Amino acid sequence: MKFEIIVSLMATMIFSAILTPFIRKLAFRIGAIDNPNARRVNKVPMPTMGGLAIFLSYTFATVFLLRAQIPTRQLWGVFGGECVIILTGMIDDVFELKPRQKILGISIAALVVYFGAGLKMIHLTIPFVGMISIGWWSLPVTWIWILAITNAVNLIDGLDGLATGVGIIALSTMGITGLFFLNTANTFVGISIFALVAAMVGFLPYNFFPARIYLGDTGSLFIGFMISVFSLYGLKNVTFISMIIPVIILGVPITDTVYAILRRLLNRQPISHADKHHLHHRLMQIGLTHRQTVLVIYGIAMIFAFISLLYPISPRWGTIFLTIASLIGLELFVEAIGLVGKNRQPLLNWINKVVKSTTSKNSH
Repeated sequence: MKFEIIVSLMATMIFSAILTPFIRKLAFRIGAIDNPNARRVNKVPMPTMGGLAIFLSYTFATVFLLRAQIPTRQLWGVFGGECVIILTGMIDDVFELKPRQKILGISIAALVVYFGAGLKMIHLTIPFVGMISIGWWSLPVTWIWILAITNAVNLIDGLDGLATGVGIIALSTMGITGLFFLNTANTFVGISIFALVAAMVGFLPYNFFPARIYLGDTGSLFIGFMISVFSLYGLKNVTFISMIIPVIILGVPITDTVYAILRRLLNRQPISHADKHHLHHRLMQIGLTHRQTVLVIYGIAMIFAFISLLYPISPRWGTIFLTIASLIGLELFVEAIGLVGKNRQPLLNWINKVVKSTTSKNSH
């Protein structure tokens, strides 16, 4: 990596750290504040909209410091989508949008990226079948991907520094994967990813427990949107490996989202129903402190990141084994902390029955 790029990334991090206190004052001034209530963990009014500092720092890096590294269409096509997302998040932080209004904002941003930057899924490679063109399905599949990832990151933003730290881990892993496994024509993707990581690292000290400013929907939507967009560079021709890597990297937010949907369906509640049974809520309910919960989830995110790095260097049987082992391990963890419900532990109950039947036979 060129020395100028490294210097630019350092400058981005410093710019973000300097800018964040000013965004904090702005949030108070315009009313972007989280007031304490039954669902929130903060005890005092807390300024949100911290994601604006990350967005401005990242834009400063890509438009000025690293401009020569990024193709024009990719830069401005994605920038258009970013602006829609930031505007959606800022309005939500001040006035609180309804879920369908947020979905509309994300959808418009997805369309801007699809048509403006030409980022889309085009082909699908099915094992033992080969490559097939998905044709007009390209638009809905790309839209669903962006919507799902953006919402997944948005949902885990429940504790100080949680979404920021998990985002840094996920993006750093994607950046490493991109630099080593994307073709040289897409080197700018890795550079852009690390520019965003630098902006988030500069913001994190203000956001980590005890936080002085929250990401707000401005930040969590922006980070989720950028992760979904960056992952699309490796998904134009979708193979099992190219699809599974970003899913594994984003294991924490995707797991939390999938099990939240499952939990609400089993409890016959609307999918958009808010509750206090997300991953971070459950860890705190079993006795972990705020800081310990965040650090544990960072650790889980790092495990997912390490597993994702094994996929590109594994043979086919290795990827199958990794996937099965990851799913079993994840299910055991989810059941152990009661993410779906204390009485919904099918795998643990089955293991318990097997162990009891085995030990009873041996005792005879």
